[in-house]
Formats: sequence, structure tokens, C-alpha cells
Amino acid sequence: MDRKIVEKAVREYSDNLLKIAYTYTKNRSDAEDIVQDAFLSLMIEEKEFMSQEHMKAWLIRVTINKSKNHIKSAWVSKQTKMPEELEHLSEEENELLDAVFSLEEKYRIPIHLFYYEGYTITEIAEIMGKNPATIGSWLDRGRKRLKKQLGDELFER
Repeated sequence: MDRKIVEKAVREYSDNLLKIAYTYTKNRSDAEDIVQDAFLSLMIEEKEFMSQEHMKAWLIRVTINKSKNHIKSAWVSKQTKMPEELEHLSEEENELLDAVFSLEEKYRIPIHLFYYEGYTITEIAEIMGKNPATIGSWLDRGRKRLKKQLGDELFER
């Protein structure tokens, strides 16, 4: 892979990939390692990408897979700090983000990709290798769990 393409990808996608990895690992250091591995995979990969969006989706898929592998193979503490770049969030935003992080993985990842990354249900289905109807159901159930956990007043604003 061309060095300039990789450098551009690192600049453009690092923060997003870090947040995705963090939703799995709940540990900044582990998330950083996973993102670094994802970019290393991009450098090694001999794959031709159809577009920047295709590359971004591929990187997200690699990050998710590496995050899942990490969780399966390593002991993960449930007590972690919020990434420093997210400490500036308001109390309401922190409360919402904590609630999203507390969801089961099948709800947490689609909610993150949909609301924080701006992917459509169809795109999330492709990234996660699931049916779009399944992703739609998970988003709906995840929203309901968040609403139950946070109360109606947060959702009425």
C-alpha cells in the first residue's frame, strides 16, 4: 500500500477507529494498540479499494475483528477511565456515552456506528456481516434500553 494513502488514512480515521475499539475494550491503551494493528494490516494488505469510504469500512471491520479477538484472548478490566479526548463532554453527554458503553455489544456497536459515525443501517449491516433488518432491530432495542436506563427526559430534549 502506498505510504501517502496510509498516512492520509491515519490522519482521517484514527479518532473514529479509536472510539470503535474503545467501545469494545473500554481501555484506551488496548484500543490504541488495536488501531495501530489495523493500520499495520492496511500497510501490508495488497487490496485495491474502490473508494475512501470502502477503505474506511474495511478499516472499521478490521478494528472490530481485532477488538473481538482481543476481548477473547485477554483479561479485560471492567474499571477503566474515559479517554482523555472525551473528558470535555458535558455531564449529559458523559451520561449518555456511559450508557451506550454499558449496552451489550450487539446494541452498542450499531448505535455507535449509526449516531457517532453516521453510517446507514445498510452500511452497518455490511460492516458487521448481518442482515439490515437485524441491525434495525438492534438499533431499536438499543434505543429502548437507553431510554429505560436514562429516562424519558433526556430523550425529550
